[in-house]
Amino acid sequence: MANQKELQPEQHEALLQTLKNRFEKNRNRHKELAWPEVQARLEANPGKLWSLQEMERTGGEPDVVGYDEQTGEYMFYDCSAESPKGRRSVCYDREAQESRKEHRPAHNAVDMAAAMGIELLTEEQYRQLQKLGSFDLKTSSWVQTPAKIRELGGALFCDRRYDQVFLYHNGAQSYYAARAFRGSLRV
Repeated sequence: MANQKELQPEQHEALLQTLKNRFEKNRNRHKELAWPEVQARLEANPGKLWSLQEMERTGGEPDVVGYDEQTGEYMFYDCSAESPKGRRSVCYDREAQESRKEHRPAHNAVDMAAAMGIELLTEEQYRQLQKLGSFDLKTSSWVQTPAKIRELGGALFCDRRYDQVFLYHNGAQSYYAARAFRGSLRV
């Protein structure tokens, strides 16, 4: 039986073509990088390609946003204009999800990200993303929350309004139809 975290050959090729097209269409996100090197890195890491497929499947539109010269890794972020549709209406983490007595959401951001093999963006990464375009003009995205805030029952999210990036707080158990999470993946 094939590993569930590996793509079928046709999925593999379709995803690479989608990523290549997005890479070429959005050169401002990675001016100094070349697709053949990115593709070679992806080909050498099929598990990471599976994670990118999950980002794509849930509406994240992953794209290369940087390169770490120390590790040789390419950094992918969800670059969909609004928070990924397939990840909306989720509370922050499992503890928050289980604390809801009524109207419990089906999923939570932290567990979904872990299952996809990605990480929630940090506030700093979210702000870096916003330098590459205007994202979350109508939606918002959970971001990694410091333990001290989470211990007090809160969680953080960001959005862009009035041409500014805002960081907010909410009860971690809250969830909204316009809030999801954006992920990052190093390949």
